[in-house]
Amino acid sequence: MPFDPRPFRSLFPSLSMEVNGQPAAFFDGPGGSQVPQSVIDAQRDYYLRANANVHGQFATSRGADETVRAARTAAAAFLGATGPKTVSFGQNMTTLSFFLARAVGRTLRPGDEVIVTDLDHEANVSPWLGLQELGVVVRSCPVHLDTCTLDMDAMRAMIGEKTRHVAVGYASNAVGTVNDVARIIGWAHAAGATVSIDAVHFAPHALIDVTALDCDFLLCSAYKFFGPHVGLLYSRPGALDELPTDRVRPQDPSAPTRIETGTLNHAALAGVTAAIETIAAQGAGGSLRERIASAFAEIYPYEHGLARRLWQGLSEIPGVTLYGPPVGDALRAPTVSFRVAGLSPEDVARRLGEKGFFVWDGDFYAVSLIAQLDLAETGGVVRIGMAPYVLMDEVERLLGAVRTLA
Repeated sequence: MPFDPRPFRSLFPSLSMEVNGQPAAFFDGPGGSQVPQSVIDAQRDYYLRANANVHGQFATSRGADETVRAARTAAAAFLGATGPKTVSFGQNMTTLSFFLARAVGRTLRPGDEVIVTDLDHEANVSPWLGLQELGVVVRSCPVHLDTCTLDMDAMRAMIGEKTRHVAVGYASNAVGTVNDVARIIGWAHAAGATVSIDAVHFAPHALIDVTALDCDFLLCSAYKFFGPHVGLLYSRPGALDELPTDRVRPQDPSAPTRIETGTLNHAALAGVTAAIETIAAQGAGGSLRERIASAFAEIYPYEHGLARRLWQGLSEIPGVTLYGPPVGDALRAPTVSFRVAGLSPEDVARRLGEKGFFVWDGDFYAVSLIAQLDLAETGGVVRIGMAPYVLMDEVERLLGAVRTLA
């Protein structure tokens, strides 16, 4: 049976919201999804039953220990990792990215090279640019602007004997492009370099398998897949133990805690577990990983169908310009970005917002791409994102509203 979004929608209390007497339509998922009641309940339950620091000899502390253990186990299943010791948590992906870049930087020498891309969110670029003060050379892979796809020939040519690390996004948060990260990882490893993947925009929409990818590091954010604001860092077994991370002296020096500074947000970790279990509940199978895989096998085509209809409908509206690869048969995040002639993206987003359509405008920290598209000075683009709780009739109503604006 194809994915039915209506039972899934019923899990999210915020979806009943109205704006100016009209039902709200949540197309703002790329900036952060809504959360189900189970996530709200899990965090409340933590405060009622396990509100303590870890490693104590009493009931609430043991509850906190179990909360952290359960979150690592669930996150490992979500990412296809070998076990919970491969998953570290942090304030957000950006903070973890800075921690990781700083640690990797301590292993580099002047003249060593790090490769980033012009397609990525700045959270996967700026931390690596900071290594230039150490004499590290940071090179950026260009983009084919007509399709907003990476120039893979340029990437292949850049990776060489001086390359020590490659930081690349799994999917563009601005235009939805999905990169061939498996091929890039292969090139980098052949050159003796490590790889970190920014999977923040990919993780909510399709199954990740870090073991099959053989990546060294992968980062994502739980608040993009129905959870609270928590960053996740996957580290290949042994990879984190080799890095000189920032930590206080008493901190456990082994993975996964080696890169975790201070006390974690335990209540939020309870929410992470609940969010992953909510996804798994949409699938079938025995293990948590099997149910997650089954769920994404239904969620991805559903969201892709919504995005395909949106792309088709917008392409038929005079005055609308679309950005990014067309929504066709290729693997793609269900994110569609566009502009309307004669209106700034801010104007479009505001007018749609007044009608209850929640969409984003701007550059979304994909500053290099938006600048190269020559859109930075005029407000960037309007961004619409799909989630499993979006309905096709909401897409049709949105298309009608854009037609009226255009």
